Amino acid sequence: MSSLYLNLSSSYNPPRHLISRTTFRCSNERQALFGRIAPVYDNLNDLLSLGQHRIWKRMAVSWTGAKLGDSVLDLCCGSGDLAFLLSQKVGSNGKVTGLDFAREQLLVASSRQQMLSRDFYKNIEWVEGDATNLPFSDCYFDAITMGYGLRNVVDKHKAMQEMFRVLRPGAKASVLDFNKSTQPFIVSFQEWMIDNVVVPVASGYGLTKEYEYLKSSIREFLTGKELEELAMEAGFTTARYYEIGGGIMGNLVATR
Repeated sequence: MSSLYLNLSSSYNPPRHLISRTTFRCSNERQALFGRIAPVYDNLNDLLSLGQHRIWKRMAVSWTGAKLGDSVLDLCCGSGDLAFLLSQKVGSNGKVTGLDFAREQLLVASSRQQMLSRDFYKNIEWVEGDATNLPFSDCYFDAITMGYGLRNVVDKHKAMQEMFRVLRPGAKASVLDFNKSTQPFIVSFQEWMIDNVVVPVASGYGLTKEYEYLKSSIREFLTGKELEELAMEAGFTTARYYEIGGGIMGNLVATR
């Protein structure tokens, strides 16, 4: 049986996929924003990536090294894609916690879970919480994933420190997001795709403003090298960044 924990603290400042949170300072406005996106979020991901996001997410989960019986965390879990993949990895004797600040996204994730018939999906619990102030004890998890979230956290160093704190020694965090490339061609292609594909498609769902901030959020993000440095500064023993999807996406793998 799944459960959904709703922490109603007003101090949230956590991330969510694809949108720059720095633009939306008011917590109520952010929650309303992601509530509007939640019902169509999965469809948009499939359309905008031509289904490739599913491959990138499987890669991110694989890099964690999660195995049967592990206790794992998916930060900024959204509608649950990475959490469901982790559930398959850890099996019925393992435990998956999906954390997000957007209640509507968590409700979508919980609803998807109820519709899935496989027993191992019952090992997932959904928690509403803050990625920079995790409600878990030290050294609690065997692996962590974070998909399209770190880019939008205001205090990225604090979020990385929290990942380090709740991971067990030797465990890995796998952080998937858009790649802030240093290659002019890739930068130009990303921006062209956002202007000519992402925003027009989102407009068809009435979500133009919600997605037009994507370009600026990538510009304000960290490069792969900077993400490696961020992880090392937070205490991780090793950190390696992989460019994937032709350099459009990237994945940081950090070992505690």
